[in-house]
Amino acid sequence: MLFPFKKTYSKHERRLFRFLQKNYLFRKLNENELAEFLPYMYPRHYEKGEVIFFRNDPSQALYLVNKGVVALNLDVSDKFEELTRLKTADAFGDNALLEDKKRVYNAICFSDQCELYVIPTVNIYDIFEHNAKIRAKVMTSMAENYDRYMSNLFRSYQDAYGFFDLGMAFNATNQ
Repeated sequence: MLFPFKKTYSKHERRLFRFLQKNYLFRKLNENELAEFLPYMYPRHYEKGEVIFFRNDPSQALYLVNKGVVALNLDVSDKFEELTRLKTADAFGDNALLEDKKRVYNAICFSDQCELYVIPTVNIYDIFEHNAKIRAKVMTSMAENYDRYMSNLFRSYQDAYGFFDLGMAFNATNQ
C-alpha cells in the first residue's frame, strides 16, 4: 500500500539518520523523530590539540564525532588522566541534556583533525518540549548508558579496592 503523503527524505538526510542511529542516544528514534534534530546539527572542525571544552565549562551543547578522534580527560593536580577516546558516531557532553550542568571532563581533538556535529542544548530542549515521546526515548537511552557507567565504576572499584573512597561519591550526592 502506498502512502502518498508520507514524508520522503533525501540521501543526505538518510545518511545522517544512519549516523545518528549508531549512537546510543538516538538508537530508539525513528526517521521522523530523528528529522527533528537535523536542522540543529551544526558541523564544526577542530585541529589536533584544540580544546573543544574544558571541565567546569557550562554544558551548552551535545557533540557527536563525525570524523576523527576526540580524547576525554580529567585534570588531576598538574596532570591529565585520559578517560577514553571517542570515534565516529560517539557522543560526548551528554550532560547538556540536563538543566544547568557543567562539564565534568575536558574534551580535546586527538587526531590531526576532527569533524563534529554540535547540537545546542536550547534546540534539544525545544524538541523535547514539543515532543514528549522523543524526550522519553532519548532520556531512557541516557539513563541506560549511565547505568552501564555505574556498573563499570563498581566493577573497577572492586578490582582496585582500597585505592579510592567510593563512599565519598555517594555522600557528596546525598548532601
